[in-house]
Amino acid sequence: MKVSIIIPTYNEAENIGPLVRFLLTHGKSSLVDIIVSDGGSNDATIERATEAGAAVVSSPAKGRALQMNYGASQAKGEVLYFIHADCFPPATFMKDLQQAIGDGYDMGRYRTKFDSGKTILKINEWFTRFDLFMCMGGDQTFFIKHSLFDQCRGFREDLEIMEEFEFCSRARKSGTYKILNGAALISARKYKHNSWLRVQLANARIMRMYKRDASSREMVATYQHLLSQNAY
Repeated sequence: MKVSIIIPTYNEAENIGPLVRFLLTHGKSSLVDIIVSDGGSNDATIERATEAGAAVVSSPAKGRALQMNYGASQAKGEVLYFIHADCFPPATFMKDLQQAIGDGYDMGRYRTKFDSGKTILKINEWFTRFDLFMCMGGDQTFFIKHSLFDQCRGFREDLEIMEEFEFCSRARKSGTYKILNGAALISARKYKHNSWLRVQLANARIMRMYKRDASSREMVATYQHLLSQNAY
């Protein structure tokens, strides 16, 4: 089974090199390509990604959903693995994906572990073991069979936020979903600029808006207003 990794980026020069090298080290022969789909970075993201060994493609426009779709269109693997630039999966990620696919699952994610020692964030971490709407997020990384991704026509490119939630809701109607053992290490940078309570309230507000079919523009504007850092 061959795996393609897709990483959407925008000004991630600090993070992308170490991540690509980590993935190459632990992906080994089953990793067919790492595609960095860049949304017009004006820092050294492209140079750092290329130096580390990734294939860099320039997305037609900035936007995580569009960038991930464009990266997936270039991918050669039978399984697509989407990772944000500030996330690290466990070193066993390739074995875990192969095991899940071998067991008959079509897609899935890891739990969450923050790169922070704050005790209160462990509450968030603990809940991500459950298959609940509020416990899912793209930061946990996401894998899916390439054929199913194409069948579901990828992420909705009109969504600037909540695109992972929307896609998973559709894809799960056609395939089986697995929460992997272990956790992806994700950045807590959002919490460095906002209190834990403020982030939770903002997330809850966006989820309510999403469930009542609020527009993507309205949700993004609300999130930017509620949090001091645009970090969705």
